[in-house]
Amino acid sequence: MTLEIILIYAVFSFFYIISPGPAVFLAISNGMTINMKAVSLSSFGNVAGLFILSSVSMFGLGALIAASASLFLAVKVVGAGYLIFLGIKQFRNSKVVSISENTGPVRRKRSIFYEGFWMAVTNPKPILFFTALFPQFLNVESALLPQFFILTGIFMFFSFLSLYSYGLISKFAKGWISDARRMAWFHRVTGGIFIAMGIGLLQLKNTASN
Repeated sequence: MTLEIILIYAVFSFFYIISPGPAVFLAISNGMTINMKAVSLSSFGNVAGLFILSSVSMFGLGALIAASASLFLAVKVVGAGYLIFLGIKQFRNSKVVSISENTGPVRRKRSIFYEGFWMAVTNPKPILFFTALFPQFLNVESALLPQFFILTGIFMFFSFLSLYSYGLISKFAKGWISDARRMAWFHRVTGGIFIAMGIGLLQLKNTASN
């Protein structure tokens, strides 16, 4: 694997990662309603989940899931259900709002971490991405393990950086929603986005149906 290949992969991954998705809106929500520690914990959980998906794809299970209609459907339904669950949770949070350093209900660190983690591992889109992308950049004549850590490490780094940046921007925007009414509407909008993404995820097709 040459430096040129790594740079091409890095650019491709960067633009894929910065596009808004469920993890981005979760980071924005945590930045606005909790604090940057929550953004970091959720982002670490998300990249940990991405590492597992990358490992699954690297060892061939990703291709199996992508090709098997029943397995793909199961992953898709679980992922969609989790997004819808988070959306409903946001709607419920809109009724419990107080404007302070922590504008939402008290959350355990473990809960915040696993929220980001489960959002990643229940999303079949990264599996399709890794399964389709990795073979384009791997040199099969060289050791695969070092290449796996390079490609996955780049993806995880950009993912964390992107989520943290979105969370930081949203923290500075907190002043714009400095009253309970606006914060409640923020929860409703983000809740609607999560639910819409969950429904949209159900429309995702696997490679076997293309």
